[in-house]
Amino acid sequence: MHRDDMILISVDDHIIEPPDMFVNHLPKKYRDDAPQLVHRDDGTDVWTFRDRVIPNAALNAVAGRPKEEYGMEPQGLDEIRPGCYDVNERVKDMDAGGILASMCFPSFPGFAARLFATEDSDFSLALVQAYNDWHIDEWCGAHPGRFIPMALPAIWDAELCAAEVRRVAAKGCHSLTFTENPAALGYPSFHSEYWNPLWKALCDTDTVMSVHIGSSGRLSIPAVDSPPDVMITLQPMNIVQAAADLLWSRPVKDHPDLKIALSEGGTGWIPYFLERVDRTFEMHATWTLQDFGGKLPSEVFRDHFLTCFISDPLGVRLRHDIGIDNICWEADYPHSDSMWPGAPEELHEVIERYEVPDSDTDKMTHENAMRWYSFDPFGHLPREQATVGALRRRSAGHDVSIQPRSHQVLTPSEKLEGYRQRARAATAAGMTS
Repeated sequence: MHRDDMILISVDDHIIEPPDMFVNHLPKKYRDDAPQLVHRDDGTDVWTFRDRVIPNAALNAVAGRPKEEYGMEPQGLDEIRPGCYDVNERVKDMDAGGILASMCFPSFPGFAARLFATEDSDFSLALVQAYNDWHIDEWCGAHPGRFIPMALPAIWDAELCAAEVRRVAAKGCHSLTFTENPAALGYPSFHSEYWNPLWKALCDTDTVMSVHIGSSGRLSIPAVDSPPDVMITLQPMNIVQAAADLLWSRPVKDHPDLKIALSEGGTGWIPYFLERVDRTFEMHATWTLQDFGGKLPSEVFRDHFLTCFISDPLGVRLRHDIGIDNICWEADYPHSDSMWPGAPEELHEVIERYEVPDSDTDKMTHENAMRWYSFDPFGHLPREQATVGALRRRSAGHDVSIQPRSHQVLTPSEKLEGYRQRARAATAAGMTS
């Protein structure tokens, strides 16, 4: 397949939320208490909510910026590409990057919206619904066919969470972002019957539970004084615990239609994982009493789990050991792992290297995403206008050059010291494991 003939749907990108997102969707009585974007004297923009301050870390929005500006320090909206927070500019960036459609995870509320879980359930639900309505109606609705809608959960209440899944499904949303470890947030684990209403709602509405790495706020960092390279290296593999936890849990046995995406978790580790779970089953099922109804755990995994990769040549090479129907591609815009705007070139090089046939390429680049997330972009944009080449032609003149944007230039030693300070603070708060 020629590079320009590929059709790319990314199942993992991110929004840097704009300051006016609550204006049209949160009831008036709650607006004074809602999260606010505050511009500080040091030039950074931070979200504030009660006693919480949530900065926008630089690594979360470095698309189009030189690597010298990568780091963990906070930044302002005027230091990042407008496509991070402006949907019209985002679509221009998508066109220039040859990307047809995108599914966008939240930023400041956290992947599981735990920020919104207050002592007032009505207020918390209003915040979740306001965010979801803004995301579905304004962000996705601004350019039909270009975004896979995603909803935040009412994480603090399984019944409310199930009801919200049903509500947003009626609006065409079939993806729910959720934590990979609810127990780490103080809620019952996946092994508890507490979540039964949620499993049923997900299956009834054909909604995917999209579990993003780091969504419990816990990442494996061996030591506080370890270099950031350790944390960055381990990030994708943090999802392995959630994969094991869910595979051996009751929900996948009791709900044959349950669908779970391991978002930003990579794919190269999956073949060993599947060998290991089958070996575990063979050696221990007699006393652990695991029963998959005559199937192997690896077979059940392929029935329920979607794996996702950004740049994973090994996973592409081992695609049939993983399951060709269980793999989707991600762009990760505007995070530091993103290949934007050169994703088509990098992905195509891997596809050519391993002589991937067109049928396999189509599944990984867009067909699996469409099927898993009940998403049909071609109802809005004809297929011939949805290819990498066609999208780039219509974006001619859109500036994708690498440009420095930071107001202050920090030395590498200053960036590392800032990282260590934040790591120590996170450890003290119990945010790492």
